[in-house]
Amino acid sequence: NNLAALVGPTASPAWPTDLVNGDRFIFGTSSIAAIVGYPIVVVPMGFTFGLPLGISFFGTAFSEPTLIKLAYAFEQATHFRQQPQFLPTLNAGAGEPPDERPRRGQPNLQQTGDRPRHL
Repeated sequence: NNLAALVGPTASPAWPTDLVNGDRFIFGTSSIAAIVGYPIVVVPMGFTFGLPLGISFFGTAFSEPTLIKLAYAFEQATHFRQQPQFLPTLNAGAGEPPDERPRRGQPNLQQTGDRPRHL
């Protein structure tokens, strides 16, 4: 019963923003702490395909000092944090045909007979 914290992935890996179909959110773990009002500290734990992954340290009520110590020790041991930067748009669909589905506010090209125009 001397558990200092629960540790787990913060959420599913980050994803490129899809302006047409929306985000591909799979799961998140910070909701659990928010619902019950317990503290949580999140720090970087690595990268996948150049996008960040986080690790969460969950504690009981008023355990913030312990969580901060644990998270700091993890950061110092791993050095996963990188300076944030703005990246150009990822070309995740290279070699694949563009999505031809009509977007909100655009006519259905199959009904109008027009050819699609790509910017």
